[in-house]
Amino acid sequence: MDTSCIFCKIASGAIPATFLHEDDAVVAFGDLNPQAPHHVLIIPREHVVSLASATDGHTEVLGRLLRVAAEIAERLGVTDSGYRTVINTGPDGGQSVFHLHVHLLGGRPLAWPPG
Repeated sequence: MDTSCIFCKIASGAIPATFLHEDDAVVAFGDLNPQAPHHVLIIPREHVVSLASATDGHTEVLGRLLRVAAEIAERLGVTDSGYRTVINTGPDGGQSVFHLHVHLLGGRPLAWPPG
């Protein structure tokens, strides 16, 4: 855990959040600045700075992040209409919190290309 990381604090319970999913490896919660009717962040409990810093040792948790995204999309009822998963990596990729996270966006048509 990185004690200066807001997502580590959320995952550990030091900052309260309503989890949409919680297991030993991953937690999911609503984005505080939603960009769609459904905007969920799925994060590993372990502090991994970004996708670029993930190693072969993170393979299982990387897969878990995406499976949890699909499970939450199903629960939210957006599987049939469609949803988007996004992993921003680095400043030019739009990453603003340097703890690996997957954005799940759904509930409205999403344009392409993204901003």
